[in-house]
Amino acid sequence: MYIPPKFALPDADTRAALARAGFANLVSHTDDGMLVTPLPLLYDPVRHSLIGHVARANPHWLAVGATSVAIFSGPQAYISPGFYATKGETGKVVPTWNYDVLTVHGHLLAHDDTDWLRDLVSMLTERHEQNRDQPWQVTDAPESYVSGQLAGIVGVELSITSVEGKAKMSQNQPDRNRDGVVAGLRTSSHPGDHAVAERVESFGSTRANTRG
Repeated sequence: MYIPPKFALPDADTRAALARAGFANLVSHTDDGMLVTPLPLLYDPVRHSLIGHVARANPHWLAVGATSVAIFSGPQAYISPGFYATKGETGKVVPTWNYDVLTVHGHLLAHDDTDWLRDLVSMLTERHEQNRDQPWQVTDAPESYVSGQLAGIVGVELSITSVEGKAKMSQNQPDRNRDGVVAGLRTSSHPGDHAVAERVESFGSTRANTRG
């Protein structure tokens, strides 16, 4: 992934993003072409891997050993030249896009063991149910039903070789343009734009002129 230095996430931020990563596009290179599967993944710090599962009918799990990448997309928004104070000063502005992205590279493994799969779906469920008033648990469903569901999936594991984090959040703009971006996004009718406004504010002001 092309990452200008201005947009590179610090190592600590990249590690934090990996720990909280949720939904990804898993892409694997095979002799027959590229396989792409959207799926939730969970970081396992002990194995330094991402783990998840796919339908047994999905051929992606057969790509054992394939060079693969999981792509996690964060907040993103269109940035209008009208947000920039310098539009009225010089007119030398163009549209762009602000975004967060995390790419996790590695090699694919598969798991077809019922106990492994049960542990996995239990961990995924606990991760995403933990903030609910009445969290659902795998054991809430009939055992015969759960067993049938487990038979229809195969576990996948991305053994990590490298992780890259990029945050393109107007760090290349002068303060007055960054302020304009925040103000413009906060008035947007798209809720996701508000998250980008917060991300722009979270990065310190900079005057370097970097593109990405």
